[in-house]
Amino acid sequence: MDIPAIGDAEELSCDVLVIGGGTAGTMAALTAAERGARVLLLEKAHVRHSGALAMGMDGVNNAVVPGRAEPDDYVAEITRANDGIVDQSTVRQTATRGFAMVQRLESYGVKFEKDEHGEYAVRQVHRSGSYVLPMPEGKDVKKVLYRQLRRREMRERIRIENRVMPVRVLTSPEDGRAIGAAAFNTRTGAFVTVRAGAVVLATGPCGRLGLPASGYLYGTYENPTNAGDGYAMAYHAGAALTGIECFQINPLIKDYNGPACAYVANPFGGYQVNRHGERFVDSDYWSGQMMAEFAAELASDRGPVYLKLSHLPEESVASLESILHTTERPTRGTFHAGRGHDYRTHDIEMHISEIGLCGGHSASGVRVDDHARTTVPRLYAAGDLASVPHNYMIGAFVFGDLAGGDAARYTAYEGALPADQLAAAHELVYRPLRNPEGPPQPQVEYKLRRFVNDYVAPPKTGAKLSLAVAAFDRMTGEIAEMGATTAHELMRCAEVSFIRDCAEMAARSSLARTESRWGLYHERLDHPERDDTGWLHHLDLRKSASGAMEFTARPVEPYLVPVDGFAPAGGAERHLGEVELVPVATAGPREAAPAARAQASGAPGGAGGADAVSAPARGSASSPRILELLSLAEESPDLAALAPYLADPDPAVRAAAVAALGETVPAGAGPTLAARLADAAPAVRAAAAAALRELVEVLPGGPELGAGLRAALAVPDPAVRSAALEALRALRLGDAELYAASLADADPEVRIHAVRALVSVDAVPELAAAAADPAREVRVAVAKGLASVHAPAPAPLDPLLADADPLVRGAALGALASVGCPGGYARTAVAALADAAWQVRAGAAAGLSAAAPDAAVPALAKALADANADVRKAAVLALLAHRDTPEARAALATAVSDPDADVRAYAGRAAV
Repeated sequence: MDIPAIGDAEELSCDVLVIGGGTAGTMAALTAAERGARVLLLEKAHVRHSGALAMGMDGVNNAVVPGRAEPDDYVAEITRANDGIVDQSTVRQTATRGFAMVQRLESYGVKFEKDEHGEYAVRQVHRSGSYVLPMPEGKDVKKVLYRQLRRREMRERIRIENRVMPVRVLTSPEDGRAIGAAAFNTRTGAFVTVRAGAVVLATGPCGRLGLPASGYLYGTYENPTNAGDGYAMAYHAGAALTGIECFQINPLIKDYNGPACAYVANPFGGYQVNRHGERFVDSDYWSGQMMAEFAAELASDRGPVYLKLSHLPEESVASLESILHTTERPTRGTFHAGRGHDYRTHDIEMHISEIGLCGGHSASGVRVDDHARTTVPRLYAAGDLASVPHNYMIGAFVFGDLAGGDAARYTAYEGALPADQLAAAHELVYRPLRNPEGPPQPQVEYKLRRFVNDYVAPPKTGAKLSLAVAAFDRMTGEIAEMGATTAHELMRCAEVSFIRDCAEMAARSSLARTESRWGLYHERLDHPERDDTGWLHHLDLRKSASGAMEFTARPVEPYLVPVDGFAPAGGAERHLGEVELVPVATAGPREAAPAARAQASGAPGGAGGADAVSAPARGSASSPRILELLSLAEESPDLAALAPYLADPDPAVRAAAVAALGETVPAGAGPTLAARLADAAPAVRAAAAAALRELVEVLPGGPELGAGLRAALAVPDPAVRSAALEALRALRLGDAELYAASLADADPEVRIHAVRALVSVDAVPELAAAAADPAREVRVAVAKGLASVHAPAPAPLDPLLADADPLVRGAALGALASVGCPGGYARTAVAALADAAWQVRAGAAAGLSAAAPDAAVPALAKALADANADVRKAAVLALLAHRDTPEARAALATAVSDPDADVRAYAGRAAV
């Protein structure tokens, strides 16, 4: 392709420019538009499928739901997890605004798990707080957000430009404020300039920094399209970045670029163990310290490390498969199947990911205040790009909202865009076209990221980090010589330059912080101790006027929420300047300087290798009607426009029409979806059921929809009947008589949904009747349901406490913790502590938490010697409920030396 002239650039104008169409960017655009701003959203891919949410999300890690968690507790938790280096005012924004954001997302149609009464089903995964909110149907989060962007009122204010990649933020020569961006089209190669009143960076983490163990460039833990674009753009615009030495390192499935999903598995009973099946993690929060424990166990003779699932009952395994194999990483099931592994017979071998930079899962990012403002006026950062430690998905939405709201105050820049900045950006983008035979991007990127693994990944030393800086300086020339012939290759070449910038930042920042902190994230072998006296500071970096990378030690501000073990005093910043490299050219000092030698002439040779292989083109749809429908869906059609497609004789067209209906949600969508539950084609019925589940929080629950759902209970397809029951329950359109009738359904899954529905209306007699169900999983659901009604009592549990199946007995005994465990029931639970099945013993221990101390504590103290760690853990948790008694405290004191990490940790809480 030819290099376009700068003068031929397409110029765009807006009040608020949002760069990145993922989690934070989408929310920033919506909020800015709601405040009246003209918004331009640039995305180098396509907003509908871009960002970390592209394949959905399994759950929310930081839902501070009133009544279940307190904002100050969450702020303290994040402060401890980040070893005290936190701006609490930013973390507190997520803590206090997160619940409202959950409700806002729910109003859009995002589904969060709720119990039968419609309360958020927040789980305790970490030992110190209940913050995890599962999203078992979270695969469609991005689709829901895209639907909001495409609403008519939003389309009038938000212009989306897909396949446009910004490479530099433009700043005013007069006052340095952000005034736009320079970009190019990744399909046509056209140069694009943007003038704006404010710029929001929301480009995600730098996930493509370290090289995965597989050697595959794009096999990263994070979305591989996140190449550090925003980090580099913020740096070159003059913004301060902070915490770049605090890497993101995560546990993942061995040989698979996906998380092991302990967050999902833990509420089902899964946990991390070594090869002997022993829990070993003492740290309370998934942090650098926890990763240090993980790495040490992995490197010991107790490795490998596993996520243990094989002890779980079939119902739990099936539920985990339904979540893990469909959301976030849909290839997970295929990966395990290819190895002949099954969660029922194989635990999941875990390993450690490559390093990356990420604020949302660690602490490294662009410095922002509590309104998402960077140190450059009118430049904002949100999401994983911003340094708000452990901010996760909800934090990304919160800071996107803050950025969009604050940026909406400004109107488009009207002056001339700076010619020198445009020329530099133009050169960065198009220089590979001058070297079409130069080294291809995959080879150069592989070499660059191999250096990152060799010299920057922990454990770190000054010598290795200095070698890294030298290598990255040297590679600046190699990157400038990369060759490209297409716009797509230009995009990949630009990404390599971003990765190089991030690699240098990571190396120099790690050199500057002369201590060890954050466990594995910043482990310096040459400075092995944490130094709070000298280094309870943020380490900020920025580009100096001379173009060098310089550093400032910024004291942590006094906390809003006190945290034991840390006492920041604030104070003045300490300017460090450029970092000093460790001499690494020779092994030890020279006795005399070497003689000078003439420089050899000749240009460096080009790297050989095959051209990058393009992804196969997406096949065309099998029916032109589907193409028509997809085009129509972009215009948010009403129900009448979709009606011909919903009645099409081709089932594929009808299924696509149902999917479009779920995306656009015109008036009357609910009854129409309910009617499609009776479609003759299974694919159409499945699409309608999925859409109803996705939209159940936003559909008006009128009588027409209720009638359609009731009619669907007679459809032969059990998946339809399950979906209908679920919708009836969530929309409060059914009653006990209706739900009880479904207890006679032939399908156990339908009967489980009937049980949940009965719980929602507190129909205890009907629930008790289901205690004789032939399916174990239904009886377990009944036991849990009887503990969830608003006025629980132990008597309806009687037949379940005597059930022949140990899992049912265990569930019934565990339910006593909620319904009460008076005299006779306490004796039953004490006797059950001798049962052969550990599940029964664990349930009995849990139930005794509600018994009188004189009956419960002696039995629980004996249970601390049980051979099964889960039973001992349940006993410790139950004893904590009786900690006011001296006997319980004495028993807990004996458990602090238990070989199981969870048992030790919970026993230690007796002193808190």
